[in-house]
Amino acid sequence: MSHPPLDARLEAVLSLICADTHADIGSDHAHLPIRLIWEGRIGRGVIVELNPGPLALARRNVVRARLEGVLEVREGDGFDPLAPGEVESASVTGMGAGTIAGILRRAGERRPPALVLQPNDSPAPIRVWAREHGYHLRAERLIPGYWPYPVLRLEQAGGEDPAYAGLPLAAALRYGPHLLREGSPVLRRQVWADVVRLTPLAAPGRTAQTELETAQAALEVLGGNGQ
Repeated sequence: MSHPPLDARLEAVLSLICADTHADIGSDHAHLPIRLIWEGRIGRGVIVELNPGPLALARRNVVRARLEGVLEVREGDGFDPLAPGEVESASVTGMGAGTIAGILRRAGERRPPALVLQPNDSPAPIRVWAREHGYHLRAERLIPGYWPYPVLRLEQAGGEDPAYAGLPLAAALRYGPHLLREGSPVLRRQVWADVVRLTPLAAPGRTAQTELETAQAALEVLGGNGQ
């Protein structure tokens, strides 16, 4: 049986997951957990889906892949269908960053020590949440697509997150500390586009002024011209 295809953002999510037990929250078609099993990245998976259509689709795809013994599909909201400590890691993809942060806040003791997250907009709320809840940012990707898709891996750890050391905090939260250090072309284009967009809007006291200063600080870390 051929492996279910994943787009570039979910391939990036896949590459950052490795655990014995993993939950995919809001899985939709279940292609990601199926691939995780087939590629040996997880030993057992729990698929959580709230909406009836995607829930039925996930169940059909798991049966079609003959993985009922290692992938369990559960109906529910966020981490509610999981027991505390049941999984080592979890993924939440394809939602707004604010929605993902809300799911993580509500998870409480059900939240596992490793998280791989792919928001569809600025991941700043997730980075802020992680710093406040004892998760360190271990890896980041920025995948070109309809817009640049960020992918983050967080792991529970004590103390200050070393990823942010020596960087302007506002720029690191907005654009990502690892991404700023790596200076990928995708990030350079994004920061430069922000500078161009915000420059005519900026004036003292305006939100655009603060955002422009953040983008300019990021540009400085990247070494000048973002193009």
